[in-house]
Amino acid sequence: QVQLVESGGGLVQAGGSLRLSCAASGRTFSSYAMGWFRQAPGKEREFVATFTGGGGTTDYADSVKGRFTISGDNAKNTVYLQMNSLKYEDTAVYYCAASGSIWYSRRADRYDYWGQGTQVTVSS
Repeated sequence: QVQLVESGGGLVQAGGSLRLSCAASGRTFSSYAMGWFRQAPGKEREFVATFTGGGGTTDYADSVKGRFTISGDNAKNTVYLQMNSLKYEDTAVYYCAASGSIWYSRRADRYDYWGQGTQVTVSS
């Protein structure tokens, strides 16, 4: 059974930084694509960032490109999302997701496993 546990969310002022972590158990994440999505109140879940199994190729939503960085630690089986220059509109619940394929995707329906989410609140 694959389990994903996010942590690192919180309250931060605009312009600040946070690093989210996603600890994976039940599989070695380096063989599968991993992604981050977010959902703000009243909005649909949206893609944030992803990388191929092993982290060789990354992809980012235009809204976070240049500010967010997705990375992974194979030894810890953990995926990170470093978020810099945070904006009020980044406020959302952030979800980690694991795909059944090595290839990344921006589509949420391509991911088989999801974490419980971690709240990120950016004050203006």
